[in-house]
Amino acid sequence: MTELTSLTIADARAGLRAKKFSAAELANVHLLAMEKARTLNAYVLETPERAHAMAKASDARIARGDAGPLEGIPLAIKDMFCTEGVRTTACSHILDNFVPTYESTVSANLWRDGAVMLGKTNNDEFAMGSSNETSFLGNVTSPWRRQGSNTPIVPGGSSGGSAAAVSAHLALGATGTDTGGSIRQPAAFTGIVGLKPTYGRCSRWGIVAFASSLDQAGPFARTVRDAAILTCSMAGHDPKDTTSVDQPVPDYEAAVGKSVKGMRIGIPKEYRVAGMPPEIEKLWEQGAAWLKAAGAELVEVSLPHTKYALPAYYIVNPAEASSNLARYDGVRYGLRVPGRDIAGMYEKTRAEGFGKEVRRRIMIGTYVLSAGYYDAYYVRAQKVRTLIKKDFEDCFAAGIHAMLTPATPSAAFGIGEKGGADPIEMYLNDVFTVTVNMAGLPGIAVPAGLDTQGLPLGLQLIGRPFDEETLFSLGQVIEDTAGRFKPQSWWA
Repeated sequence: MTELTSLTIADARAGLRAKKFSAAELANVHLLAMEKARTLNAYVLETPERAHAMAKASDARIARGDAGPLEGIPLAIKDMFCTEGVRTTACSHILDNFVPTYESTVSANLWRDGAVMLGKTNNDEFAMGSSNETSFLGNVTSPWRRQGSNTPIVPGGSSGGSAAAVSAHLALGATGTDTGGSIRQPAAFTGIVGLKPTYGRCSRWGIVAFASSLDQAGPFARTVRDAAILTCSMAGHDPKDTTSVDQPVPDYEAAVGKSVKGMRIGIPKEYRVAGMPPEIEKLWEQGAAWLKAAGAELVEVSLPHTKYALPAYYIVNPAEASSNLARYDGVRYGLRVPGRDIAGMYEKTRAEGFGKEVRRRIMIGTYVLSAGYYDAYYVRAQKVRTLIKKDFEDCFAAGIHAMLTPATPSAAFGIGEKGGADPIEMYLNDVFTVTVNMAGLPGIAVPAGLDTQGLPLGLQLIGRPFDEETLFSLGQVIEDTAGRFKPQSWWA
C-alpha cells in the first residue's frame, strides 16, 4: 500500500471515488510513512486520532455519493494556522501548548471540502526565516541530499515542514504561508510546486499574524494540477478578514493544460543579479525556451526599483512584526515567566519566549517605527513599495501576461552553512521572491531541474493580480517539459 503515498491529489481523488481504496487506507499509509520519517522533523504534531475520524467520515460520505472536492485527501497544516482543539504554537516557545478554540478560515475550507488532517508541520518561529532553522521545535531536515554526501540540507523556510512533508510523500498536499517567499522558496528547494496567491485571495483569519500587509496563505503540492485543486478550496471571500477580496473563485483546475500560445512573458533584466550561479542562469534561459516552444512570446522588461525591494521589505516586515507580536506578553495565553512586577513579567516572558531571530526583528521593527525614525525608514520604505508595485503595473499595462524569473539564487544549502555570523546572508535568499509580496501579486514556483549536486532548482512565474489561472497554465508547460522530481528515501 506504500504506493498510495506516491499518488497525486487528482489520482487519489479518482481512486477514492472509484472505490479502489478507502480514505481510511489512504490516511493509514501516510501515518505510517510519517512515523518512519520522524528524523526529518517535518511534523511538530501528528494527529492520528483526528485523521482516522475524518477519514472514516469521508468514507461514509463517499459511500452515500456525497463526496466533497477534497474528500478523503490527507493534508498537512503549517503550524501558523489555528486548528480548533489542536495545539498551535507558530513553533515558538512563547506559545507553548496554546490550543485554539477556533479554526482558521483556510483550514475550515479544506475540512468543509472533505480533506483529512494528518498533523501540524514545522516552520521557522513565527514564520521568520528562510531555512527552517529558527523553529523552537528544532530544524527540519530536507528529504534531499547532495550526491555522495550525508550533509543534512535545509528544506527552505519558513514553510519548511510543509515542503518536506509533501516532497517526502508524508502528505499529498499541505498549507503554507508566504510573507516574502516562504512558500515559493521551500517549494523550489524541495522539488515541488508552491503557490503564493494574490494578496486577499485567501483569508488570513485564524493564521498567526507576522506581517499583515504581506502574509498570504497558499498550497504546496507535487504537481501544478494538485496546487490548482487545493487553491480552489483554500481561496474565497471571508467577511472576518477585512483584506479578503470579494471575488468569485475561478475553476483553477480547468486552467491547467490550457494553451499558452500568444501569451507575452516578461523577462525582468534586473533579476540578473551579480554573482548569480551559471546553473541558475542556464535554468532560466531553458525555462524561457520551453515557454517559447509552447507558443509564448518572450519579452525583456524592466522593473527598475527591484534593487530597493529587499531593503524596503526588511523595514516593512519587522515593523509589522513588532506591532503584531506585542500581544504576546504572558498574560492571556502561552508562556509566562514570573517577575517582580508586571513589567518584569513582560520582560522575562518575552526574553525567554522569543528566539534570537524573532527578537532581532522586533528590535528592528520597533526602531524603524520609533519617533524620529518613522519618516526616515518606514514611510520611505512604503513609498518604495508603491514604486515596486507600479513597475509591475506598467509592464502588465504594456501587454505582459506574466513574468518568468528564478525562484531562488541557488539550490538548498546545508544546515548551519548560512546566516550564522551575518543574518543578511540568509535574507539574500529572498531576493527573487519579496517583490511579489511587496506588490501583492500571485507567484508560483515550479520544479525545473537539478543542479550539479543533484538538488532541485525551481523557476518562478509572477502573474497579474487575481490571475492565478495564467500561472497554472504556464506552470504546467514547465512541469510537462522538465518532469517531476523525487528524493531518495534515505530516512525510511
